[in-house]
Amino acid sequence: MVWFLFWSLLSIQAEDGASLHGSINPAGRCHYTFTVASPQESSCPGGDIKSEMDGVLSRLTLLEALVSQLLAGADGGTGSKGGEDVQKATAHVTGERNKLQQDNAYLTQQVRELQRRLEEQNREAESLKQKSCEQTQLPGGSQRDTRPVSGTYIDPVHDLANGSYQEMKAEVTEVPASQLILDGDCGDLLSVGDPVLHRKADSITGKYGVWLQDPEPRGPHYTKKTVWRIDAVGKDIRQLFAYEDLDQFSRGFPMKVVVLPEPLESTGATVYRSSLYYQRKRSRTLIRYDLDSESVASRSELPGAGFHGQYPYSWGGYTDIDLAVDEQGLWAIYSTSEANGAIVISRLDPDSLAVGKSWETTIRKNTVANAFMACGRLYTLASYTAANTVVNHVFDTATGVRRPVAVPFRNRYKYNSMLDYNYAHRKLYAWDNFHMVTYDVRLGPGSR
Repeated sequence: MVWFLFWSLLSIQAEDGASLHGSINPAGRCHYTFTVASPQESSCPGGDIKSEMDGVLSRLTLLEALVSQLLAGADGGTGSKGGEDVQKATAHVTGERNKLQQDNAYLTQQVRELQRRLEEQNREAESLKQKSCEQTQLPGGSQRDTRPVSGTYIDPVHDLANGSYQEMKAEVTEVPASQLILDGDCGDLLSVGDPVLHRKADSITGKYGVWLQDPEPRGPHYTKKTVWRIDAVGKDIRQLFAYEDLDQFSRGFPMKVVVLPEPLESTGATVYRSSLYYQRKRSRTLIRYDLDSESVASRSELPGAGFHGQYPYSWGGYTDIDLAVDEQGLWAIYSTSEANGAIVISRLDPDSLAVGKSWETTIRKNTVANAFMACGRLYTLASYTAANTVVNHVFDTATGVRRPVAVPFRNRYKYNSMLDYNYAHRKLYAWDNFHMVTYDVRLGPGSR
C-alpha cells in the first residue's frame, strides 16, 4: 500500500507528450503542475533543470514524512485504527488521482484543439501566400515596334528591357506557389480560383483560340512546361505555335511554328501524350497529329457527331466537337441527331481515336457556354459573357448521374470561348476575349 501511495503521489503521466504532476507544498496544500513538451527546448522560459530537481526532492521529502507517519500510526495504535487511516489515505489519494486524470484529459484535449487550429492557420496562410503570387500580373506599359527581322517571327507583345518583369520573375522564383496534389483528391469540383492572366493576343485572329500544356508528354522534344497556342479566327487555321515555357509564352517568343497539314475547326483541340488532337474543318473527322514526327498519326470519324454549327455551345464558334483530357484519358464532348442536341460524352482510344464507351446526358449543349472533363466527370459553364457565373452541371460517368451544382466562376474579360482542364498542373486553361488565363481548381477526396 505504501508503494501505491508513493507512485500515486509522485506523478500522473499524460499522453502525447503532456504530463500533470501533483504534490503537497510546505504549507500543506496540494500543488499541481501541467507540462507540455515544446518543439524547441530553448523556447520554454524558466526551463531550469536545477529547479525541477529541487521540486522533486521536496516532494520526496514530504512523501517520506507521510509514509513515516502512516507507519508510526500503524505500529502505535490498534490494528483497526491503523487500517482505517491507511484506507482513508488511500481513498483520498485515489480521489485526487481520478480528479487529476480528468483534468489531464481535458487539458490534453485543449492542447490538441490548439494544435489543430494552428495547423489550419498555417494552411490558410500558405493559401493566401499562393493567391498573392498568382494575382501578380505583368505590367501593361507601352508596346514597342516588333516588326519581323530577317524573316524571323517575333510576337508583338514582348519587352526584353522591361525591368519590372524581371523583378516580378525573381519574386516568383523566390516564393513559388504550392502545387501539392494528393492522389486521393479526384472527387467533385469544390472551387475555382480567380483568373490569372498570362498573355493577351495582339490581333483580331486572337479573339478566341486554344492554348494549353501537355499533362503527360511522351516524346523527347517537349515537356510539361511547353506551351501550345492556336489562334482560331480565320478561314484556314493551320498554325500551331510552341513556346518553351510560360515565361517565353508571356514574352511572346515562340520557339517553333508548326504548320498543320489539314485545317482545324474552332476551339475544341487538345494536346495529350505528345500529340495534338483536333477536328478537321467542316467534318466530323478527328485527327491525331504527332508533334515529334510532325505527321498525322491517325484519323477517325466520330459516329453521328454534329459539326460546323449543328450542335455548338451557346457562344457559337462551330464548337460542335470539343476534345478534352483528364486523369482517365481522352474524351469527346459533342451531340448527335439521335440525342436531339443533348451532350454526348465518348471516351476515345488515344492512339486509334476509336470510340470506347459513350454516355448520353440530359444537358442541352446549346444551353451551356463551355464544358471540361475532370476525374471522369463532365462539368459545364453557365455563361461565357457574365463576369460572375457558375459551373452549373456535373455528369459523373461512373454513376451515369447528372446533378446541378453552383461553383462560382469568373469571366473577367466577358467572352470565354475555350475551357480545358490540365490534371498535371491542376488548373483550368481558358481563352477569354483575347486573354489567355488559368484558374486554380480544388477537388474533393475521390469516392471511386
